[in-house]
Amino acid sequence: MTRSEPVVSLDGVHVVHTARTGGLFRRDKVYALTDATVAVGKGEILGVVGESGCGKSTLARVVTGLQPPTHGTVRFRGEDLWSLPARCRREEFGASVGVVFQDPATALNPRLPVRTILRDPLDVHRRGSRAQRDRRVEELLSLVGLPAHVADAVPAQLSGGQRQRVAVARALALDPEVIVADEPTSALDVSVRAQVLNLLVDLRARLGLGMVFISHDIQTVRYLADRIAVMYLGRIVEEGPADRVAIAPRHPYTRALFSATPSLLTDGERIVLHGPVPSATHPPSGCPFRTRCWKATDDCALRFPEGTTQAEHRWHCPYPEEEIVGDAVSLAEGART
Repeated sequence: MTRSEPVVSLDGVHVVHTARTGGLFRRDKVYALTDATVAVGKGEILGVVGESGCGKSTLARVVTGLQPPTHGTVRFRGEDLWSLPARCRREEFGASVGVVFQDPATALNPRLPVRTILRDPLDVHRRGSRAQRDRRVEELLSLVGLPAHVADAVPAQLSGGQRQRVAVARALALDPEVIVADEPTSALDVSVRAQVLNLLVDLRARLGLGMVFISHDIQTVRYLADRIAVMYLGRIVEEGPADRVAIAPRHPYTRALFSATPSLLTDGERIVLHGPVPSATHPPSGCPFRTRCWKATDDCALRFPEGTTQAEHRWHCPYPEEEIVGDAVSLAEGART
């Protein structure tokens, strides 16, 4: 697909937290996100994958403006987000980027009826008259495939799938250009998960909605995404078109990650990584994956590798996996059949 102009982009973003460890006065730095550069535009889906603790949720918080960067730049329609007046961030950025959280049971106020939950962003942003807001609530329920009577129910009276549809409807209330979905199906049963995923695909097609879809479920990301970003210990180690990243990964970690789902690889080889994921408080020097990588040399400890770009496919490794001869898109189609 043709890349659209980014709605939100990150340029060399770092997020460093301070944590109390080992005593009352000791403070250690936690490197949650390191030199992240990525963008998402209207009408495209960026899938973000990686092991637990790799920085996916921190990335989501930065994209949605909930977490300012320690260093680097977050741009909204080309302008530095955190240099904009607070009112502009609240009204323009807040309306343009929606968010769907992981667990609908905790993301929705259990005491409020669905009508009030969906009206809340409309009330806060003063969108239209009271009658227009009520009609918008009806439109949102219809948009996500829920009957009108759901408006009078409280979350506890709904199924998990219905609650997540309400969460999606709330994210769409202000007609955003991009939504960030952080593990939106992990708390759902398999059959319900498929319904919610199909809903997201349909909304992208109908509304031209851009999306950052964050998940540990590689099959789901492969199904949804136009592009995939692979994260390891706070860094994006590979990013590019979904078919190329999934079928012809160049970074060793990406290959190991996708090998857990053999149908996504042509040879079905399973790669087992040995050793724990390093601490984000004391990350290894150089390439963070070197402590578990079968290709690592002494040089890998000296510096983080420069990125290599080929046909919009970028990876950070001096010893990449061999390129698969032929068109990765064709290989992908063969893997699906």
